[in-house]
Amino acid sequence: MTDDAARAVLISGVYGSGKTSVAVEMADIFGDRGEPYAVLDLDWLMWFHAPGYPDEDHDMMVRNLAPVVANYRAAGVRSFVLARAVRDRAELAGLRSTLSMPLRVVRLTVPIDEIERRLSTDVTAGRRDDLVVAREWLVAGTGEGLEDLTVANDRPVREVAGRIIAWLG
Repeated sequence: MTDDAARAVLISGVYGSGKTSVAVEMADIFGDRGEPYAVLDLDWLMWFHAPGYPDEDHDMMVRNLAPVVANYRAAGVRSFVLARAVRDRAELAGLRSTLSMPLRVVRLTVPIDEIERRLSTDVTAGRRDDLVVAREWLVAGTGEGLEDLTVANDRPVREVAGRIIAWLG
């Protein structure tokens, strides 16, 4: 992702699959190469509470994403690495239309026992809830079939990030 055309990659997968870690590692690689990039954990754009408004609302995330991307593009960013567990085609379509640039999707896979290990070491109560959701998504196949590439996140994060960057070209 080195030319002037802006494009994005979404790192998706169930909670605990390592989306944010891989995205941050990709940023490190882009930084080492001197490439302008932005990394966005999209959960942070929808993590709020307001009386009478649904918590963690996907629509709020999309509305927040548009000006953030515009600001980064104005600064010269052309490579966007996004992290988010996307449930279905409607959520993906919302992201695509908001970004107004090519978006490729990578789904990370991790065995449930590894997800349990990762999430059980987090001190926040929310991660226990995330583990319940991860199990439900794995059983139901939620978020599967939306990806352009599936990558097993079962090796060092630098290798996984490098594999994705090589695939992106």
